[in-house]
Amino acid sequence: MNGLLYFGTLGIYFLGTIAYLAYLVKPRPQLGSAARWIVFAGFLVHAAFTLARYFEAGRTPITNLHESLSFFSLTIVGVFIIFDRKYRISILGSFVTPIALLLMAASMLFPMSINPLNPALKSNWLVIHTVVAFLGYANFTIAFGAGIMYLIQERFLKQKKLGAMYQKLPSLDKLDDINYRSLTFGFPLLTFAIISGAIWAETAWGTYWSWDPKETWSLITWFVYAALLHGRLTTGWRGRKAAILAIAGFFVMLFTFLGVNLLLTGLHSYK
Repeated sequence: MNGLLYFGTLGIYFLGTIAYLAYLVKPRPQLGSAARWIVFAGFLVHAAFTLARYFEAGRTPITNLHESLSFFSLTIVGVFIIFDRKYRISILGSFVTPIALLLMAASMLFPMSINPLNPALKSNWLVIHTVVAFLGYANFTIAFGAGIMYLIQERFLKQKKLGAMYQKLPSLDKLDDINYRSLTFGFPLLTFAIISGAIWAETAWGTYWSWDPKETWSLITWFVYAALLHGRLTTGWRGRKAAILAIAGFFVMLFTFLGVNLLLTGLHSYK
């Protein structure tokens, strides 16, 4: 059953991504609506898969890379649906759903088996810390997508090539607003995730902070987004500079989440 729900999710996300990319080429309202409903259906199936794995494992399925990549994909789609309902910008899905699809597909590279939980992970802080972190990461993914769209739209304006693609993309002000809103949601979530992680570390290992690679890169990620928000709020960083930093922050965040686990060893290493 779990395998059917998993591959069903993957297939529906694939169809939704194709629909959104087709909408990017030919932005017809019917196509955008179809893409929206396909991805929403994929989200429901994905949530069912996550819930089924929860009951099978007896724990929240976020303790290895297969589960974490899947859960990250789920939160991206969930947060995207919220932003899509607020802003009604279907083309945002053309830049966000491919990321969710790639993460879900990447989860196939790691074992799907359910193994006994590491003693250090047997804590109520597991759900609090990881779920909040992934929700923050999902908001940063929205900021990344909006940042990419901003740079594309700005390039068209500077070159005065107001062609078909320019007409498809939202205004620079709207894209900058999406960037800002996603950051204002994501940053407090990341902050709480780091604080809760420190509390969890003290109960598990007897120290709040040990400069483990995961902890170090989480702090680097926090400083990147803190600098971006500080710049926006105090020195008026907007537009291009904010978009570039949101994109850079996304790659730092991605390394914190995935690169540290694959390339570095430490207390947080898991596969």
